Amino acid sequence: MASPKSKVDLYAALRRDARSGMSYRALMREQGVGLRTVKAALESVWPEPWKKPRPRGTRLDAYKPLIDAMLRADLDALRKQRHTVKRIFDRLLDEHAAEAVTYPMVRAYVAGRLPQIAVEAGRGVVHTFIPQSHRPGGGLGGMFMPLKLYN
Repeated sequence: MASPKSKVDLYAALRRDARSGMSYRALMREQGVGLRTVKAALESVWPEPWKKPRPRGTRLDAYKPLIDAMLRADLDALRKQRHTVKRIFDRLLDEHAAEAVTYPMVRAYVAGRLPQIAVEAGRGVVHTFIPQSHRPGGGLGGMFMPLKLYN
């Protein structure tokens, strides 16, 4: 028998074969699945939804509060006195012995976190959408005058 295309089809095939009197072991062998899958198919019509995995920790996690503090302090600094990503990376290496942290890790974190910190402080641009409605045939609201031709 050809294997089902989706998990829903697999569950339907397992239930159909179980109604015909096949044992759990025969169902497992026929469909090439384990006992848990057979039991789950017979208990529920729909398969369990996929669980989103927890995000893995990174080597940068221990230093994120330090980077955030540097970026928050830069909000009040003059433009030329703010931390660059290179400067933040160098400070992590020099002051905190963050040997496991790489420059691309710091760069990616700062690129994503800097706009968030600015918004949290009330200084960033909050992206919004303002729906506009225009009446049919309304044009641009009278901004342009019709061209008059003189003979």
